[in-house]
Amino acid sequence: MYKDKIIWITGASSGIGEALASALAKEGAKLVLSARRTDELQRVKNTLNLADTNSLILPFDLSDTKNIQELTQQVISKFGRIDILISNGGFSQRSFAKDTSLEIDRKIMEVNFFGTIAITKSVLPYMLAQKSGHIVVMSSIAGKFGFYYRSAYAASKHALHGFFESLRMEIATDKVKVLIVCPGKIKTNISLNAINAEGATHNKMDASTNLGMSAEACAHQILKGIKNNSEEIFIGGKEIRAVLIKRLFPKLFSKLIKKQKPE
Repeated sequence: MYKDKIIWITGASSGIGEALASALAKEGAKLVLSARRTDELQRVKNTLNLADTNSLILPFDLSDTKNIQELTQQVISKFGRIDILISNGGFSQRSFAKDTSLEIDRKIMEVNFFGTIAITKSVLPYMLAQKSGHIVVMSSIAGKFGFYYRSAYAASKHALHGFFESLRMEIATDKVKVLIVCPGKIKTNISLNAINAEGATHNKMDASTNLGMSAEACAHQILKGIKNNSEEIFIGGKEIRAVLIKRLFPKLFSKLIKKQKPE
């Protein structure tokens, strides 16, 4: 189903985004690759042997989306449409709420929430006009419950659920679909690239992340979710059971989650 589809991926320079680009390239999709680092996007393009006619490198920073309309227009000018938007870009946090400045809280929200909303709102009019489209949003199991060192990160992911669940209902009759993806522990650089209370890079691989599901396996599950027209999917190992435990047994969940090791 992905052959010749125009698919825009943010956070495409590494991790889940790069794995998605690789899987979709094999399916014959036409890819728009976005992230902050042009050199890394070029590396992904070269690794996947993407032809210029079937791909577009579109670097931008989710913390600064004032030119997002112009970037979206570049996609439309080249390909004429956007079939799937995969909003995968963002970053995590490793700091206690009491130690984290409001400035850092705002920075995390700006990228993870407002950046995602900005690109969605720029693409949405084209999907509504073509009466088709799929918006895929990368949340986290932290979008379902909070955890140590994740106060602003969890807040940004919770906010995505509120926005996109509302949007899904509003555009259902326009044949534009919304999938919210909630990964658990996936082996990527997310903990390495997380920021601390001062805004510096954490630069440490969490032990549980290092033992997590591969980005390639995660990408496979996401593409399966799109094909199945799922509204929300949870991807990972036994950690995703926590979502169900919290829903059915909140008191038990509270006891169990507090015993987990902060990392």
